[in-house]
Amino acid sequence: MTHAATRYLESKRSVDDRARSRRVRDRLLGELPDAPRVLEAGCGTGVTVANLVEWGVDRGEYRGIDRDPGVVAFARAVRPRELRRRGHAVAATPEGLTVDRLTARFETGDALSTFADERGADLFVAQAFADLVPLPALVETVETALAPGGLAYLPITFDGGTVFQPDHPADDRVERAYHDAIDAREGRDARAGRHLIDLLGRREGDLLAVDGSDWVVRPRDGRYPADERHFLDRILGFVAEALAGEGIEGVDDWLATRREQLAAGELTYVAHQYDLLYRTPER
Repeated sequence: MTHAATRYLESKRSVDDRARSRRVRDRLLGELPDAPRVLEAGCGTGVTVANLVEWGVDRGEYRGIDRDPGVVAFARAVRPRELRRRGHAVAATPEGLTVDRLTARFETGDALSTFADERGADLFVAQAFADLVPLPALVETVETALAPGGLAYLPITFDGGTVFQPDHPADDRVERAYHDAIDAREGRDARAGRHLIDLLGRREGDLLAVDGSDWVVRPRDGRYPADERHFLDRILGFVAEALAGEGIEGVDDWLATRREQLAAGELTYVAHQYDLLYRTPER
């Protein structure tokens, strides 16, 4: 992974933190055992470990998988330093870290195929991941990897709403074409949130909690918080890449206008998403 791509993952951290549902998170924390065994699909730069510690999960075992070796290397290098700055007792290891009584490993691989061989986990985390993979395969992996009564925490699951403000005449065409381009890619689903709610609702386990977790990024006095200007620049880049060569009427003017608005600190962005918490059957 390039430095620019790693920066995108870090730049979205403040956006994710603001979006994530406290109600779903609190239900998760109320259901977790004291020293959980945690698996994470698509662990990215390892922020879930820092979040777990911040939320009071300071013992147990964590194993995160990401297919990008650059991301994994970043997680191994950066997360121990961050946690030390927060005042935690941290020991770096070749694969990750130990913080307080929580051991964390970050590994390179395909999460669904790797975790298909896992059994007995207490918690399966997949953040901003479900819209990237076939949902039936994800749910099957979740249910086989978790122990009976185990928890699946699926926050920041995209659900087909992409809004930019101020209005532009091409907004509706661009949004439809962007979502169509997502759906055209193998395994992707621009409406993964609602489809996952439906799919989990029909399983034998319990869908314990669902809440909205929309990304909302807006300027204050012409400035964006943290590194969120960069985050929005990458979102516009994703739209441009998805629609390149599609011949969408007005898309060039739309992109030029949005980039001018971003540079001027005038662009607001909203993406509609859900957080879900599911418990597997008590077998």
